[in-house]
Amino acid sequence: MALKLTARQSQILDLIRQAISRTGRPPTRAEIAHQLGFRSANAAEDHLRALERKGHIRLTASTSRGIQLLDAAAPAAVPAPPQRTSETLGWLDAAGSLLLPLVGHVAAGHPILAAEHVEREIAVAPQLFSSAPDYLLRVRGSSMRDAGILDGDLLAVHRTPEARHGQIVVARLGDDVTVKRLEHLGRAIRLLPENPDFKPIQVGPGDNFAIEGIAVGLIRTTPLH
Repeated sequence: MALKLTARQSQILDLIRQAISRTGRPPTRAEIAHQLGFRSANAAEDHLRALERKGHIRLTASTSRGIQLLDAAAPAAVPAPPQRTSETLGWLDAAGSLLLPLVGHVAAGHPILAAEHVEREIAVAPQLFSSAPDYLLRVRGSSMRDAGILDGDLLAVHRTPEARHGQIVVARLGDDVTVKRLEHLGRAIRLLPENPDFKPIQVGPGDNFAIEGIAVGLIRTTPLH
C-alpha cells in the first residue's frame, strides 16, 4: 500500500500525469520547479525522490525526463485535453512548439542532460530544424567559427550515438564534450575544427570516445553587425 502523500507531492504527481497525457512525456525537474515557483530544480528533485520512496514513480538517473509513473499512479486512459487556463502547465503554453532544455557548461565526466546542466527551457518552432532536436547546447569558443557556429550560439542537437562522415557532432572525448566536424579515415576518427587556429583532434583506439549527438540547427544569440 502506497504511503500517504503531502499536498505538494500530490500536486507534483498531478503535474506529471497531466504532462504525460498531453505530450506523451514527463516534465523535467526544471519545468516542475518553474511551474511551482521553486528556486531551483533541486527542490523538485527532493519531492520526486519522496514520490519514488512512496511507490508512485520510478526515477532514471542522469536523464532530464527520467520519470516513470508506476501502475498505481498511471491514469487508466488518456483523458481529453483540459481547457487551457492560467493554471495550465507552463511548458505547454507555447502550442505547437518544442520546449528544449538549454544546456550550458557541462561538468567533466557528467551526462550532458544532467539536471544541474540545464539552465532553462526554450520554446522553439520545430520547422526550424532539419530533424527534431532534443536539446540546445550553448557553444563555447571559436573552434567552429568558419562553419558559422560562434561563441554563445545555441546549437540544436539530435541525440544519437552514430554520425556520418562530414557531419557536425557533439562528441565526448575523455571527460570533455566538444563540437567538431566528424572525419572517418578508414577505421580512424578525427574531430576537425572549422578554424585554422585550432588543430584536429585524433581519436585513438584506446580513447574514451562517444558521439553524443549531431547538429541539426543553430540559434544565433548575438546581434548582426
